[in-house]
Amino acid sequence: MAAMVSAYLFVFLALFGMVASDPDLLQDLCVANKAAGIKVNGFPCKDEANITEADFFFSGLANPGAINNSVGSVVSGANVEKIPGLNTLGVSLARIDYQPGGLNPPHTHPRATEIIFVLEGELDVGFITTSNKLIAKSVKKGDVFVFPKGLVHFQKNNGDKPASVIAGFNSQLPGTQSIAATLFTSTPPVPDNVLTKAFQIGTKAVDKIKNKLAPKKS
Repeated sequence: MAAMVSAYLFVFLALFGMVASDPDLLQDLCVANKAAGIKVNGFPCKDEANITEADFFFSGLANPGAINNSVGSVVSGANVEKIPGLNTLGVSLARIDYQPGGLNPPHTHPRATEIIFVLEGELDVGFITTSNKLIAKSVKKGDVFVFPKGLVHFQKNNGDKPASVIAGFNSQLPGTQSIAATLFTSTPPVPDNVLTKAFQIGTKAVDKIKNKLAPKKS
């Protein structure tokens, strides 16, 4: 009986370890030392004597971000790259602003679940499960919606006024892969014969999409 309990406990702990997001911290603080030049899973810790309140502060979400792209939305992150004190804490935020008609295109966060709180406006939001089911809803100011970790999701402002949300993540750096940009603007590029086969389109259509999505030269 004891052996069976031990086996179940081992399996439970193994599964818990696999589904957890960022690793748990092993000390009070591990402020990111991004200048260390050492590659680890996260960032090495800053010397505690050099830690200040500035390592835990960021004011970059107070105002709407400037939107100057073709999709009509912009994401302003408040993650470990902006707030070094988030290192090892397993949490971050972002603000997303949308023009009327603006879209946060289909994308995934490979390292985090996302939860949004609507600050202003109305949005059509949704995610797609691995069984190809769309879970979608219209949300308005004060509403909350959750996008499970790793699933493709989107937000679209179908209103005639700007909209904005605050997004929370259970990772200090959730990562973002925009589906279209990932496939059509990667370096080196995904071979055309892969894209034509996957999307059942010709090479001219592939080239047209690549040109549309290519970063604008300043």
